[in-house]
Amino acid sequence: MKKILNTRQIKKRKLAQGEAPLSMLTAYDFQTAQMLDSTDLDLILVGDSLGNVILGYETTVEVTLNDMITFGSAVKRGSPNKFVIVDMPFGTYSSIESGLSNSISLFQKTKAQALKLEGAGPTIVKLIQEMTATGIPVMGHIGLTPQSVHQQGGYYTHGKSKQREEQLISEARALEEAGCFSIVLECIEPALAKKITRELSIPTIGIGSGTQTDGQVLVTNDLLMLGQSTPPAFCKPIANLFKLKQELINKYLGQLNPPHNEKLEPKVQ
Repeated sequence: MKKILNTRQIKKRKLAQGEAPLSMLTAYDFQTAQMLDSTDLDLILVGDSLGNVILGYETTVEVTLNDMITFGSAVKRGSPNKFVIVDMPFGTYSSIESGLSNSISLFQKTKAQALKLEGAGPTIVKLIQEMTATGIPVMGHIGLTPQSVHQQGGYYTHGKSKQREEQLISEARALEEAGCFSIVLECIEPALAKKITRELSIPTIGIGSGTQTDGQVLVTNDLLMLGQSTPPAFCKPIANLFKLKQELINKYLGQLNPPHNEKLEPKVQ
């Protein structure tokens, strides 16, 4: 099992410098966190994707601060030896004042090592500066930002136009300058993700953005296919645990119900 990382070590993990790629998976509960804690995984993300895979919401927009505190705390209790990042949920950082207050609460109550914010608008960049000045490490997130899926117009790959390419490069630079120790690049054109990775001095962690980033992140529930829904196209499951668990439960239920010809006759009183 790897020794727990710190932000200084994470910031050095650039592929261009010959470092091994960073590995990050999601966790939302104590037992999964315990399992990941005993592996060589680098980082655990308590993503607001729990709204989809745990709570059954259509989007992450419905996830609350209390949800993230509850699930984030459970994960941290189960993975004391991993660097844990917790998502700031929708609506909790719409202003600098509320964002700073909510981030301090989330950081304190979960005991996580860092928080993650989506987007790179002026308010978010200023908030990240305030958070890092307060002592809260921040991971950025650009490209497809699920909390803004309605505003963005759905789920699709970003960076196909020259204008959007320039915007994403500018956003990545702004997040680095604001103090982020790493940035998630979600569903960004692979060539652009590679370009951003090379231009930044902090590591990038890709999801659906090709292989030329400094690390990769996936939703564990997609990777192991814990649910009934088909995972996103960029995730190739390594198992189908939904089907396996279903088969095991049916086998157990079969053992509880013997064949009809073996049923005991009721006693005659």
